[in-house]
Amino acid sequence: MIIGLTGSIASGKSTVSNMLKELGYPIVDADLVARVVVEKGTETLEMIKEAFGQEVIAEDGSLNRGKLGEIIFSSPSKRKRLNDIIHPAIRVEMLRQKGELLKKDRPTIIMDIPLLFESKLQSYVEKILVVTVTEETQLERLMARNNFTLEEAKARIQSQLPLSIKEKEADAVIYNNGTLESTEQQLKKILSDWNLLIA
Repeated sequence: MIIGLTGSIASGKSTVSNMLKELGYPIVDADLVARVVVEKGTETLEMIKEAFGQEVIAEDGSLNRGKLGEIIFSSPSKRKRLNDIIHPAIRVEMLRQKGELLKKDRPTIIMDIPLLFESKLQSYVEKILVVTVTEETQLERLMARNNFTLEEAKARIQSQLPLSIKEKEADAVIYNNGTLESTEQQLKKILSDWNLLIA
């Protein structure tokens, strides 16, 4: 079974992804794939350079993420331009990795996709698992983790689809407001209910 794991910024999705990894499930991680597709020498990096100029390329030829971030954060049209370049490459690589795992007869594959709903990738998976938290917890964690002001944290959260909408679209939801033990118990119960728990 192909499970799509998603959440929102500071909801604890990475924590659940790590738990799944420790339990022995293979993970296709969209964030890692996003780094792979823009490595030095890739066609995607060349396209980014053409679109945004030499200034987004560091001296060693790698992507200058900070510079690119500055350019796209305040400009929705530039952000869209970047996404139009990167997203197709990410999809191709994610499907390639999924295909490799299927060839190895892995019965369950986790596709860890932060923007699963925003990118409309529901068709890539058979079940969707959403990691959620209350808005207060999300704000507190994000401010603590990234040293954001309240306004900065709210802006980041509002750039994504609300968790309440993701919860409604999910096949199962993990409430990550409490302890790690509580989160892990919920995860194992869901895997057990889906008959996917690795003994």
